[in-house]
Amino acid sequence: MKLSKESELFSAIVAAPFGAIGIRTQDRAVSELVYLPPRFAEKDATDKAAEKAQKQIEKYLGQPDFRFKLPLLEVGSDFQRKVWAAIAAIPRGEVWTYGQIARHIKSAPRAVGQACGANWYPLVIPCHRVTAAGGLGGFGHTDDETGFHLGVKRWLLEHEGVSAYSAKQAAEKSA
Repeated sequence: MKLSKESELFSAIVAAPFGAIGIRTQDRAVSELVYLPPRFAEKDATDKAAEKAQKQIEKYLGQPDFRFKLPLLEVGSDFQRKVWAAIAAIPRGEVWTYGQIARHIKSAPRAVGQACGANWYPLVIPCHRVTAAGGLGGFGHTDDETGFHLGVKRWLLEHEGVSAYSAKQAAEKSA
């Protein structure tokens, strides 16, 4: 399959059950991971950092307990990194609400939600494990009319063993 001009924006593209995951690299590190719709074809890694990320993403897609060990460019504000550290500590199979994270780091749920939306490394920093008090919550692109990103979130949570009931329980604990 011929790669599109869009595909040239990525150092690698990994096929996923929900579409694909684009990998961007810079200075021998991963600079961004992007959830992509199914129209994106797989693309072999163009450098060592992309190759390492590609292999680890494939392992995660096969085994949700896989733990990432990738060189990541440092991005985000101090506050965002604080939120991301709290999110990264959520174990597989569990969800926390924006409010629970906010109380944990002594902040506000809306600020936590904004930091989640600014996450450059989904999967590695599993923001899909954070839900709203009243349901699934947003997921990166709130203007997504197709529901693609929420579909990704649902798939990731199911892959990690989180049922709709578990997510509802987390929301109730937050209230």
